[in-house]
Amino acid sequence: SEYRDLYVSIYTYARYLTQLGLDSTYTDAFGNTKNIQERQDFQLQKVQIKMLGWVLDPKLRYFLYTWTSNPTQGQGAQVVVAGNVGYTFNDHFTVAAGITSLPGVRTTEGNFPFWLSVDSRHIADEFFRPSYTSGVWVKGNIAKRLRYQVMLGNNLSTLGVSASRLDHKFNTLSSALVWAPTGEYGQGFGDFENHKNWASRFGVHFTRSDENKESQPNSDTFENTQLRLSDGTVIFTPDIFGPGVTITDARYRMLDVDAGIKRGGFALEGEYYWRWLDSFKGPNTENLQRLFDHGFQVQASAMVVPKTLQAYAGWCRINGQFGKPWDVRAGVNWFPWNNKVVRWNNEWLYIYRSPVGYSSVPFAIGGRGSVFHSSLELAF
Repeated sequence: SEYRDLYVSIYTYARYLTQLGLDSTYTDAFGNTKNIQERQDFQLQKVQIKMLGWVLDPKLRYFLYTWTSNPTQGQGAQVVVAGNVGYTFNDHFTVAAGITSLPGVRTTEGNFPFWLSVDSRHIADEFFRPSYTSGVWVKGNIAKRLRYQVMLGNNLSTLGVSASRLDHKFNTLSSALVWAPTGEYGQGFGDFENHKNWASRFGVHFTRSDENKESQPNSDTFENTQLRLSDGTVIFTPDIFGPGVTITDARYRMLDVDAGIKRGGFALEGEYYWRWLDSFKGPNTENLQRLFDHGFQVQASAMVVPKTLQAYAGWCRINGQFGKPWDVRAGVNWFPWNNKVVRWNNEWLYIYRSPVGYSSVPFAIGGRGSVFHSSLELAF
């Protein structure tokens, strides 16, 4: 009506996953041998219902959503109800508040689910990136082909973390500056749009945050699992750097650059990450040195049959102080109705000592070996 507008959108996918090709154990950088649960299961992986539109004024927009992570039944953030509200003054300036992803890497700029794989990043992207949090942000166009986004948030990840476990400071800042010198680049990764002329983009992202272990008062347990060493160990784990040494606070800084080109159904896209962890606090942390990790990912794709069949491959590597994990992957996307509403994705991965992993993604912490997953995705 003249006073309001509402769109309803549905996203879901069903996934078959087998991790039977992974080694059953791994040894971390500190000599501890741990078990890996080799899964083989079928899941209705995610259900997301989005409601978006405007109220009273087309410039006053809202975005509300609920989503489930069905493989994590019984765990925190299994069901999320969230969203944000914002006001667009002009093309150069929009201000908003609520919950959204920190724009620290390309996949958190807001292009989900238009990735080459279904809801799955390379392990390097998963390792370095920030996540979703509550906060305020501004975004817009600096010039016709140059846009920005800056967000001030509570922490690197609010999923499963109550407000009582946060510190009382706003010290999480994330930003993105994206230049598309040839004009429109397309929605997400790959060239489903089949650009007739060269399309390109360059992005620079920076994120910093003072992170706390987010524990209950008078407890040694921690909820913050966002910061890991390159062998998968959470940095807040007691005694990993020596007897009696426990990190309770740390500063995270991450610089990221990405670039991509595409034409005629072909695309080549890459990203490089630099991460620093320092300013440690906690018992006996006075002599701990700054931790530095860096890494990259590169992905190539081609529309073998325009609007119908896409093939892709990717490679990533993390150069860390506690290990140098990597993965390679190859996959095929079939779009039976020649659009992005329905897609069937089949993907094979080889993972070497993954530093990240949880039940929603196809890889496991410490995993080494082959993984296969097949997903039927619906997004409208």
